[in-house]
Amino acid sequence: MEIKEILLRHGFRFKKNLGQNFLTDPALLAAIVRDGGVCPGDTVVEIGTGAGTLTRAIAESGARVVTFDVDDSLTPVWAETLAGLDNVTTVIGDVLKMSDEEVKAKVGTDSFRVVANIPYYITTPLMMRWIESGLDVRSITVTIQEEVARRLVAEVGSPDYGAITLAVRLWGRARITRKVPRTMFRPVPNVDSAVVTVERDDSRYIVKDKAFLSKLMRAGFAMRRKTLVNNFSVALGRGKEEIRTVLEEAGFDPNIRGEALSVEDYIALADRFRSEQGNV
Repeated sequence: MEIKEILLRHGFRFKKNLGQNFLTDPALLAAIVRDGGVCPGDTVVEIGTGAGTLTRAIAESGARVVTFDVDDSLTPVWAETLAGLDNVTTVIGDVLKMSDEEVKAKVGTDSFRVVANIPYYITTPLMMRWIESGLDVRSITVTIQEEVARRLVAEVGSPDYGAITLAVRLWGRARITRKVPRTMFRPVPNVDSAVVTVERDDSRYIVKDKAFLSKLMRAGFAMRRKTLVNNFSVALGRGKEEIRTVLEEAGFDPNIRGEALSVEDYIALADRFRSEQGNV
């Protein structure tokens, strides 16, 4: 199957505003499916059908695929690239604008894996959409910009460590499974990519109030050059002396910054703030 010829035959034009960069190498596509832990009988949600190449690779593994894309001009392309597959459902729509119930209705179940080659500009919103959902998302495997991939797996105190790192770590165990050079895409983007797989494991931590913990973690990185005293004071609407006291009682230097704290540290601080100050 020559994807370039199919796209040309249907007059398809890549849309830069949608971040369309397609993968076509069969060996790489099969490897991404393996990275996602996809097994026969699984239900897989794909975001960004593109030319249908990854869709087909997932389907050929024996999984049932529900694939979402916002570009309906690709419909005739899918008629060719997905021909002969009875385990694929294509959905035109923006999954970021759908509720959990709408997604469940489209997919037919609330338990599935996510596998996708996603536009770089929606990486964080899309990761958070699944991490914060009430759906039984078993794992997330995404091909994303390498720089962003490093953020998802960053260690405490490193330059790449941030709020998204904490959110992902709270939800599961993330790892980079492979690097993908820019030359593997059509058209060729300006950066290299990497495949990240996050296996859900959110029973590792005891969290009393996820909403408050998320607020605290985001606050820790609101202004990276500011101390936690400054960031927490703004986010929680509390005086700096109060914040400083809580940090010191918890055993932290009051001049500490957000990137120096682990998930466990943020959980401990969230519990302390709640116990000493009530529901803030």
